[in-house]
Amino acid sequence: MRAIGLMSGTSLDGVDVAMIETDGECVAAFGPSGYRPYTEPERALLRLSLAAAVGMTDRNARPGVLAEAERVVTAAHAAAVEAFLSEQDITRETIDLVGFHGQTVLHRPADRLTVQIGDGQGLAARLGLPVVYDMRAADVAAGGQGAPLVPVYHRALSRGLGREGPSVVVNIGGVSNITYIDGDTLIACDTGPGNALLDDFVLQATGKPFDAAGELAARGQVDETWVADALQNPFFMLPPPKSLDRNHFAALRVDGKSPANGAATLTAFTAASIAAISPLLPKPPLTYIVAGGGARNPTLLAMLRARVAPATVESADELGWSADAMEAQAFAFLAVRSVRQLPLTFPGTTGVASPVTGGLRTT
Repeated sequence: MRAIGLMSGTSLDGVDVAMIETDGECVAAFGPSGYRPYTEPERALLRLSLAAAVGMTDRNARPGVLAEAERVVTAAHAAAVEAFLSEQDITRETIDLVGFHGQTVLHRPADRLTVQIGDGQGLAARLGLPVVYDMRAADVAAGGQGAPLVPVYHRALSRGLGREGPSVVVNIGGVSNITYIDGDTLIACDTGPGNALLDDFVLQATGKPFDAAGELAARGQVDETWVADALQNPFFMLPPPKSLDRNHFAALRVDGKSPANGAATLTAFTAASIAAISPLLPKPPLTYIVAGGGARNPTLLAMLRARVAPATVESADELGWSADAMEAQAFAFLAVRSVRQLPLTFPGTTGVASPVTGGLRTT
């Protein structure tokens, strides 16, 4: 099937679009990818929606600004697909399916609650294409963490590498997560903060939405005592699978530090929290393959290399994968698996009791 995947992560940067050809088990071909950034007013609205979602108990409710945020998210995703099809000269009739993740505003699996805003039916109506959406809910309802969802796609990609020994695929978005792959062993979990804490700090300190290429952090000094104290959070001692809400570590502050020192310290915290998962895995990974926005941050990659040595760290792009488009590709892959009623999640990836499919399909 020829599927388009859409992903808007917890870093609130924008909408990634990617097309692949797949049967939901193997990837036959990679297609083009695209990106539609959120405007600053859209980002501001999404930040308000995160605050409005904190007290939610009904995942279908849209209190406060959430109804407007859902409308904006749906429109932004529709515009992203329309621009992608136009720019790539792709006709809609050649697309079989769209995988729509939506925008996570709350993730509290201990309460069996995960909320992704975005109107799948409305998106399908505007695009004139079938849409698979709401892909986390079934896993959470079955007692799983609902995250991460991408590991089954990582496994499909890694099978083409022909490597011996354990490897880890790291996705660094707003939250960082890993997929541990060693033969048939598949383990996954969130590891801690990705870009969210750093982005929020940089926005407050400089007015810029993120630390481009890690240049601010590269000029700063890491407060290793602060990092060591932050790693005492009980989350880091929990074995996988485990998952996080974007704001799980929001109470951790680097107030009083200069912009450069604060950025350096938070970047180091992300690297250290990824490295901290290694003792909780069956074997130490031999290599870390990094995707997501963090793969574009040389300072973060250098800090990660220092903390996981002698393991190697490489970008997904170096393997011919796409660091930027991987999650969007994954939701195309997951949409096809959903239609075929194949599992999206497994005991080793989300803690669900048995493999679970998921997603709703528009009619």
